[in-house]
Amino acid sequence: MSRMNEIATYEALLFVAGEEGMSLKDLAQLTKSTPEHVRFCLDQLSERYMKDENSGLKLIETAETYRLVTKKEMSGVIELYAQSPLTKKLSKASVETLAVIAYKQPITRMEIEDIRGVQLSSSLQKLKLRNLIHEVGRVEAPGRPVLYGTTDYFLDYFGLNDLTELPELEVEEKMENQRLFEEELEF
Repeated sequence: MSRMNEIATYEALLFVAGEEGMSLKDLAQLTKSTPEHVRFCLDQLSERYMKDENSGLKLIETAETYRLVTKKEMSGVIELYAQSPLTKKLSKASVETLAVIAYKQPITRMEIEDIRGVQLSSSLQKLKLRNLIHEVGRVEAPGRPVLYGTTDYFLDYFGLNDLTELPELEVEEKMENQRLFEEELEF
């Protein structure tokens, strides 16, 4: 694999990982490389973003985790984006994701994807930007995945006093949830 393909691979993995980001160890393991080589490639990617005035992204490292984020210069347009969805309805995908979080919280992105059967792409970001969900903690496991829960604004948005006022799940959904729960206990 050429160096550019390697850099593109790391860029793609970080994009898909989203706000959770990925550690050097995880990136190295996925690409069958060494952490040192991954760091070298990520340094090149970071430099490319810094030099490219036509890119709104940059690469950051926090708590030994690498993430793609928007450049500070994009804050104005990102703020407009964050405010504009408040006047629009939530997409079906966002509503489904929000429902899973509301009923299963605290829950990780991977768990939500398992339940929904699809990758979340931007649904979590949009829900966070609208202040309907937030990070409530992290799992004590490799990669320390983020746990999501609903916000007080979520309750206000849907006219609820607390989560006990959520509508009852349909009987079939309850049975499916029980089946999934029992399968998890078998592991």
